[in-house]
Amino acid sequence: MPIHLFRKSLLALTITAMTPVVQAESFNRIASFGTIKNLPTAVDIQQESSPEIIAASKDGNTLVYSDSPFGAIGFVDISNARAPKALGIVKTAGEPTSVVIAGDYVFAAVNTSESFLKPSGYLATIKLDTQALESRCELGGQPDAIAISKDGKFAAIAIENERDEDLNDGTLPQLPAGWLSIVKIIDGVPLCSSLKKVEMTGLASTGTDDPEPEFVDFNDHNEIVVTLQENNHLVIVSSETGKILNHFSAGSADLKNIDTKKDKAFNFTDSQTRLREPDTVKWLDNERFVTANEGDYKGGSRSFTIFHKDGRVLYESGSSFEEQIIMAGHYPDKRSGKKGNEPEGIAIGQYGDNKYIFVLSERASVIGVYLDTGGEPEFQQLLPSGIGPESAVTIPARNLLVSANEKDLIADKGPRAHIMIYDLSASAPAYPQITSRDASKNNETYPLIGWGALSGLTAHPSKTGNLYAVNDSFYANQPTVFSIDANQKPAVITHALPVTRDGKPAKNIDLEGITSDGADGFWLASEGKTKKEIPHAIYHINALGEIDQTINFPDALLKHEIRFGAEGITLIDDTLWIAIQRPWKDDANNRVKLLAYNLITTTWGAVHYPLEKATQGWVGLSEITYYNDSVYIIERDNQLGDNATIKRLYKVSQNELKPAPLGSTLPVVSKTLVRDFLPDLKSLNGYVQDKIEGFSIDASGNGFAVTDNDGVDDSSGETLFFNIGKMYP
Repeated sequence: MPIHLFRKSLLALTITAMTPVVQAESFNRIASFGTIKNLPTAVDIQQESSPEIIAASKDGNTLVYSDSPFGAIGFVDISNARAPKALGIVKTAGEPTSVVIAGDYVFAAVNTSESFLKPSGYLATIKLDTQALESRCELGGQPDAIAISKDGKFAAIAIENERDEDLNDGTLPQLPAGWLSIVKIIDGVPLCSSLKKVEMTGLASTGTDDPEPEFVDFNDHNEIVVTLQENNHLVIVSSETGKILNHFSAGSADLKNIDTKKDKAFNFTDSQTRLREPDTVKWLDNERFVTANEGDYKGGSRSFTIFHKDGRVLYESGSSFEEQIIMAGHYPDKRSGKKGNEPEGIAIGQYGDNKYIFVLSERASVIGVYLDTGGEPEFQQLLPSGIGPESAVTIPARNLLVSANEKDLIADKGPRAHIMIYDLSASAPAYPQITSRDASKNNETYPLIGWGALSGLTAHPSKTGNLYAVNDSFYANQPTVFSIDANQKPAVITHALPVTRDGKPAKNIDLEGITSDGADGFWLASEGKTKKEIPHAIYHINALGEIDQTINFPDALLKHEIRFGAEGITLIDDTLWIAIQRPWKDDANNRVKLLAYNLITTTWGAVHYPLEKATQGWVGLSEITYYNDSVYIIERDNQLGDNATIKRLYKVSQNELKPAPLGSTLPVVSKTLVRDFLPDLKSLNGYVQDKIEGFSIDASGNGFAVTDNDGVDDSSGETLFFNIGKMYP
């Protein structure tokens, strides 16, 4: 090579080496705050709490939220965003429906209605620093959302006067009608005597005499956009004059490849045209606004829409947002017959040069992040949220996003309500950790792969990073073996193999465990539920997913059964080993069986495994997998959040697996702690999931674990799937 070319090549290499690699920015959750931490010490911790609408102070250091069940406004210190602190609550003598911060004051809309026929409410003004109630403006009706103009001169309150949904199936009209209230703000405080009532009857073709304003927002020109959700209508109002500048129907959206049946199965093959019936609305700029189309009794297009204020539809997401939710395992099948993922909240934030649209899915418990391009928005990522995200607030000056998640499952001993905080940085998205393949990337036409409730995991005998999972009875009409490529990040579900019997989806099984048969088939463990006519059994399927062998539990075992049965299965030589989740009637409280079934002799045996003692609830087994002369076992409690203490991986030497006949005294094996999963389950800064249920070791000795998201039913829907590295003897 000539010397000048060599020097030019060397210079190019040097410049390339010195040029930093620019990584796209993304949001990741950095903290969660359970709102029960804001309950006064004298209040029972069992008190329901729910952060519904959330706002942030101008400096971004204080959050304020409305807590309807407790009748209070909550305050949170996020000066250290990774360690939010409780600042207490202010009781409101009514149900707060919305909250906003302007300057030094918190404004809250409070519902004090005696009944649907006698609605009432007031606008509360609370000093931000002292939490003192400064003033109260009677509104004359039941308020919903509130907004403050950008210049701080006006407050707009949607007076919904909501209908009784149990009366005539919630059909409109149900008087009294709602309206929009506008109040002037003088020196930071509302001037109650300036309250202006903007009538909205006669605008919508649906419920003409009964408008129900839902949400309001201001642009820079002090124009107010109002959603009439039940009326499927949008209204633009001047805050200075109270004049209606424009109004138009929200219209409908055409949906394709959606699931419209609540049937414990995924079938994304239907089409519908649904009224949008928008809930939240936010201005993108002074000409455009975006709606979250949650729907009500006639609609719900599962989408979000960008409108021009002249009434033109500039963009309609259709089913594309829901497709992202499906691929991430968050699709709520129980809502298929109604409104699917139900987008409810919208937030807008300008972070540097980028304006983001955040779309909150109430039922899927995720937040879609989109880049506003001025035309079709570009999908960026999905963020995991608490259960039922209702609202969000952006804090661009601190690169933060905050969501309020209203669902508090205290009555079901489930997760409590949370506020969640996200940070924008150059880090790669931490979630999702597993997703199904995206047909759109290759312009393919195969159906979307819906998945969820992964309960068991096994590895391909020879291919590194190739795994298989099964779903449990949440999808009873669609038992499936999923192929997973864990060589990618996130891991990708590449194929779904239906488990069939006589050519139809296998019924009356509850798949909790899976192991390779060493060839092209699998052994599956089904957790029995006698009262539901689901037998305790082991099934073999061939490469086509057909059940070709059934091994029922013997009577000697079944006479001692309880409903917590087989949770994991593995194959050692000619013997299947099955982990039973909890002690049965013939077991000591702290002993649980590892069953053994010899495929050659067709005989049963067992050993006892010693369980840790539960501090709350119960402790049991969730998985068993064989590797390198040991079995690895997941032992966990049934607790979540701060109550979770036992989420562990133990191993038992193969030398100790010497089964005794059923009915005899069983030998007790010894166990060695391999890993505490709690740090892994806390790594995404959400609440700790209770069901870590799958574990396997691939052909290269890497350990993989997965959680069961309960089909997004009374769950955040999050699935954690992670590699814990090499497993050594």
